[in-house]
Amino acid sequence: MQEPGRSGRLPRSARRAQLLEAAQAVFVESGYHAAAMDEIAERAKVSKPVLYQHFPGKLDLYLALIDQHTDEVINLVRAALASTTDNPTRFAAAVAAFFEFVDRQDAAFRLVFESDLINEPAVAHQVQRISTECSAAIAEVIAEDTGLSNEQSQLLGVALVGMSQVVARYWVQRGGSIPRDEAVSLVATLGWRGLADFPKVGEELDTVGSEVTTG
Repeated sequence: MQEPGRSGRLPRSARRAQLLEAAQAVFVESGYHAAAMDEIAERAKVSKPVLYQHFPGKLDLYLALIDQHTDEVINLVRAALASTTDNPTRFAAAVAAFFEFVDRQDAAFRLVFESDLINEPAVAHQVQRISTECSAAIAEVIAEDTGLSNEQSQLLGVALVGMSQVVARYWVQRGGSIPRDEAVSLVATLGWRGLADFPKVGEELDTVGSEVTTG
């Protein structure tokens, strides 16, 4: 007979998703160190043995969530860059991807960008992967459009990713006092005006920074 308050049998994939959802809520509320497996099991309405069948320990749960959300951020940015060939619009879409992620109701960004377990190598690796892969995707677009070297483009990509995620977190921590679309527009305008100083392939800048066609 099913224990009162406990959830019934579910397919393994559905049970795993249920456990991850419960664990995320506990980690966001309490942080990794204060979170307890008992609390996660109770939140998921399962017994501890069921929880341990899917995740051997608390770290395994946390890493599964970090891995999931890291992929989500990277995929959001890649989709944004692929959404248009108009570069100002494409850059604004990439900035918007970070705002979209931090504005989610589940506050997943706290696990990724504000983790209290950042000294754990596996966690640090995943968080770094966001910067590495997102900046590489942006750098590829910059290199193709400007003719800057891969190293130069990568540096700019890292700068743009860093700016976007830091400002997006600041915005959400301030309670979104500026409408999200307006905040994205402000950040995108700042970033794009900087990028616009680099000439497109086949163009060069004159001495006052305006573009002139060379052909």
